[in-house]
Amino acid sequence: MSTQHTLGASSAQFILAIDQGTTSSRAMVYNHKLHAIGRGQVEFPQHFPANGYVEHDPLDIWQSTVHACRKAIRDANMQAADIQVIGITNQRETTVVWDRKTGEPLHRAIVWQDRRTANQCASMREAGHAALVQKRTGLLLDPYFSASKIAWILNNVPGARKKAEAGELAFGTIDTFLLWHLSGGRVHATDATNASRTSLMNLASREWDAELCALFQVPLSLLPEIRDNANAFGLADSSLFSGNETPQLTGATTSELREGIMIGAMIGDQQGALVGQACIEPRQIKSTYGTGCFALVNTGDTPVFSKNRLLTTLAYQINGQPIYALEGSIFMAGAIVQWLRDKLGIIQSAAETEQLAEGIDYQQSELLIPAFTGLGAPYWQPNARAAIFGMTRDTGKKQLAAAALRSVALQTRDLLLAMVEDGQTIDILKVDGGMTDNGWFMQALADITGHSVLRADTAEISVRGAAFLAGLQAGMYHSLSELNALCSSKGNFTPAITSEDRNALYERWLAGVEKIR
Repeated sequence: MSTQHTLGASSAQFILAIDQGTTSSRAMVYNHKLHAIGRGQVEFPQHFPANGYVEHDPLDIWQSTVHACRKAIRDANMQAADIQVIGITNQRETTVVWDRKTGEPLHRAIVWQDRRTANQCASMREAGHAALVQKRTGLLLDPYFSASKIAWILNNVPGARKKAEAGELAFGTIDTFLLWHLSGGRVHATDATNASRTSLMNLASREWDAELCALFQVPLSLLPEIRDNANAFGLADSSLFSGNETPQLTGATTSELREGIMIGAMIGDQQGALVGQACIEPRQIKSTYGTGCFALVNTGDTPVFSKNRLLTTLAYQINGQPIYALEGSIFMAGAIVQWLRDKLGIIQSAAETEQLAEGIDYQQSELLIPAFTGLGAPYWQPNARAAIFGMTRDTGKKQLAAAALRSVALQTRDLLLAMVEDGQTIDILKVDGGMTDNGWFMQALADITGHSVLRADTAEISVRGAAFLAGLQAGMYHSLSELNALCSSKGNFTPAITSEDRNALYERWLAGVEKIR
């Protein structure tokens, strides 16, 4: 077990923060005031080998991450030696299994959006296992989470289960996969937030649960060590961030890396955003609009178990002390705008949707139910599929853009109502993510949810949370309360329609959802 420690005062007060996302890998260099002074971003391919299947090549993830870090360091006009500490935030639930000796993945990464294990999860529910899973983990039995994805790889890659039982394989969510390769195969660990999304971690003990591992048929030897979010995870080989050579995958090694950059924090992207938005007190809530939409409300040091099919999850864990959250997950947010661009071809960039939607009022006949990869919270219908209702001869790209943006606001209302019914009080909704640059969408969000919406000063919030935690570990900061002075906002949007109009819109939404369930 690694012990926590912090670095002493250093003249190099710079943090490299990695944000490994669903469609791209990004890196940011921050100074001690959490001002971004360098940026790098590299997109990578998505793979859809069958209906409901979503995959990434782990090599693409690894190489795009290193290239993004190099770009950010160059953009900051500095060298790797100037970086004091590294923080990592990542797409959660996405599952990689690799060979310990070679570092080579056995299969493409199975992405959080993937629905291939829907039948397995349904069979487990029918066998009566859902209550145990929710009680131990706070999660529902759904393909979204990592456990059934691990089992799928072990059961479908020839020889994989035998190798796993012999201790020859390693599992990781993306934080673990990056840590392994940044450390040159020296460290196999995860943080408590990512572990809490696997369906294998006991939420009370914050350790792997042997009974759940047996239920999902996942050998314990496959799993990484669970650590706090701010922790001395290991050293990254600083030579990775210099030069132009293509980074390769690495196998396990027992040799010690004597010099490098400390990896001081790891946290799942949505929990990173909760920290990055300074939601460090109970009942503070944030909603992030990236590929999907994820709303988390801080519930303090006691887990709240939802009666409305929300998830109970770990918000963060520092010095062994857990803070919990209720979470609502929507699978399609910014991904809907990508669909307008990449599949329908009606826009060239996401920014165009704001101008297109202007002038399309709430009485539009078009209603989009974006269940492209099933419905998330509070429905959890993995086999539901998308639909557009109310199209006329007048329907064009303006109407489709408005319907797409409004569908994200309507899904957000689903989540907030479920949270209120679970006893949470919502005042101001703090928002972040790429979609929040769209002012039309921000106003629609306030109108449809009926809450004031406070937009973060930057769309890059998850990575800011990871950077702060890394700085906390490195001794740059001393308590979470310092976040309040480091975070600010740009724009407050208040509801501008009547409650009667808002409720009428929502009733039509519920009727549309019912038709596709």
